[in-house]
Amino acid sequence: MKKLTGALLGLAIGLLNGLFGAGGGMIAVPMLKRAGLEPKNAHATSIAITMPLSVLSGYLYLQVGGLTFSDALPFIPAGIIGALAGGFLLKKVSDTLLRRLFGALVIIAAVRLLLR
Repeated sequence: MKKLTGALLGLAIGLLNGLFGAGGGMIAVPMLKRAGLEPKNAHATSIAITMPLSVLSGYLYLQVGGLTFSDALPFIPAGIIGALAGGFLLKKVSDTLLRRLFGALVIIAAVRLLLR
């Protein structure tokens, strides 16, 4: 049963990542927590899942002309630095603060989408 649940979660997260980009991770985290992962593990697992899915999605977008690598290139160096900082901070942040920060981010993203 656990393998089936994992496969179904992987399928859902892959579909969402393909549609929404790495923003699908915003949906993956609550799904992973509901599946029984601790909050920090859910965030870390979401990133571990999202990274290869994002590489694949990016490749597919390049193939169909939906992305040019030169458009993405300026964001990559600072993004790597941010990812390193976030990974370091994840170990230091309490589960409560992490939950609140993540909730605030989801709300901000939702409001921005609704007001566009």
